[in-house]
Amino acid sequence: MVEEEVNYASVVFKSNKQPGSEVKKWEETVYDEVKVQNRATEQPSDANDKNSDSRCPHYQLLACCLGTLSLILVVGIIAASVYCKYNKLISDNEALKRNQTELRLQIHNLTQASTVLEKHVINLTAEKTNLTQKNEELEAEKKNRTEQIHHMKTSWNELNVSRAQWSIDAYCPKENYNRQCQPCQKGWLAFQSSCYAINDAKTPEQKTWEEARENCRGKISDLVVVIDAAEKKNVIDNSWESSRNKGYWIGLRAEGGKWKWVDGSDLTDDSWIQQPPSDGLCAISVQNQGFESVSCGEKNRWICKKNAVSV
Repeated sequence: MVEEEVNYASVVFKSNKQPGSEVKKWEETVYDEVKVQNRATEQPSDANDKNSDSRCPHYQLLACCLGTLSLILVVGIIAASVYCKYNKLISDNEALKRNQTELRLQIHNLTQASTVLEKHVINLTAEKTNLTQKNEELEAEKKNRTEQIHHMKTSWNELNVSRAQWSIDAYCPKENYNRQCQPCQKGWLAFQSSCYAINDAKTPEQKTWEEARENCRGKISDLVVVIDAAEKKNVIDNSWESSRNKGYWIGLRAEGGKWKWVDGSDLTDDSWIQQPPSDGLCAISVQNQGFESVSCGEKNRWICKKNAVSV
């Protein structure tokens, strides 16, 4: 375009100098030259256009490749991001599953512990109920025992008063409004510092050795224990109705191969009884004969002994 303007400028310049037909001829000549030049200038332009046209598919291919690569890159980035998120989700899911399993195990353990605690609570409640019931029973028993103790104390006091009165009446009988006290109560024989009850029971009322001893205990005494020869003579002399196999029970029996008195002492003089000690044998006092051994289960009369009262 620049060259054409220059050519036209030169043409304009020349046309001012040449007149007439020459100008016309010159114009035709210039026109032909311009046409030739235009053709010459048009040929490179066409070549450029051809070159540009030939390069366009390469640029388009490159652009398409770049676009495809960009798209692949974006897709890869998105895929990588999705893959990371997917892996993270899987990891989180597994962690949640583990946590869920642990929670289930903890819940199971807590449930078992709760069941055990409930059983303990039930057992403790039952024990508490039993203890409360036993406490009530003990309170009731305590109340009964307290009442019994109170009643026994009252009875004991009354008994002591009665016994004291009985003792006064027994040891100090009243005769003509006067009391004369004795070392032994009425019906008992006094000898040295002791009192003796000669139980001269008839055959139907006679007792075994154990029964006779219980009778003596009921009289606040025991079967007679003979200490010396003088007391032995007194006991034998007071054994009125007796024979060899029938007599009066005394507090002597065979125990462990020995003759023992009811106070726990051993018989020191073996000459007092001729028969050897054998379990199941007890001694009787026979008038004018001394002491004999018979079966403890036989029925006999008996003699009780207790201390005399100091007057």
